[in-house]
Amino acid sequence: MLPATSKLCAAISYRHLRNMTGLRRQAAVAISQELSRLASHSPGPSTWIHQVRRRSSLLSSRLEEKPFSEMEMSYLKQGEEALQKSLRILEEQDDWKTETVAGNGDKVLSKVLPDVGKVFRLEVVVDQPLDMVYGELVDNMEQMGEWNPSVKEVRILEKIGKDTVITHEKAAATPGNIVGPRDFVSVRCSRRRGSTCVLAGMSTTYGAMPEQEGFIRAENGPTCMVLRPLPGSPSRTRLTWLLSIDLKGWLPKTIINQVLSQTQVDFAKHLRQRLAR
Repeated sequence: MLPATSKLCAAISYRHLRNMTGLRRQAAVAISQELSRLASHSPGPSTWIHQVRRRSSLLSSRLEEKPFSEMEMSYLKQGEEALQKSLRILEEQDDWKTETVAGNGDKVLSKVLPDVGKVFRLEVVVDQPLDMVYGELVDNMEQMGEWNPSVKEVRILEKIGKDTVITHEKAAATPGNIVGPRDFVSVRCSRRRGSTCVLAGMSTTYGAMPEQEGFIRAENGPTCMVLRPLPGSPSRTRLTWLLSIDLKGWLPKTIINQVLSQTQVDFAKHLRQRLAR
């Protein structure tokens, strides 16, 4: 089961409404109120994801004002595509196989998808409120290299609108250099409403960031993290991380599987240590 995906934040916040008039404002308010009503009823994961995906598409069609360039619109669409693809993967709850179960209950599962390949899913509970987890993963994303040994650097190359960014990430080599340094150029978007949010992303191309010497340009996505308060314990956060990566280069599948599942377990450990400070 995927309880962490039972809610999803809407695609806009009320701050956007100050830039709308007439029917466009009314439509956005009406859809926003409907999403709040859905959240209060707390249906099952698959039902909720289906409803939000449908309403997210409806909302996007209502926002006719596009103060973005053609390239920026392309990145916005890529971010939305990553979000939608991730949700479709997460709502399919069958055929997940256990890869790793840590002593504290952290769990990594996996499944193979025909059009994506092998994907990994981390399920953990963090003993910190959602606002703190969200702030570390989104607002402080460029500081990730300070606390996550798997990451050398995360740099925001461009911000597009309120919740979409283009990033360049440098991954550190694994111990023993089993997997050498990789880097990624990604489009990332965040969606948040109330106490539930989703962070989604996928690889993209960005002219100002060509391949870097000493790094293999890998590809990721669709990928996402879903955050929500633990039911009955709002000061704790349930985190689900869907990971899909093509590391490129020649690597045995057994090594890839071991590295990626261990990367997720280590991420949870280092995130807890960071938040505990």
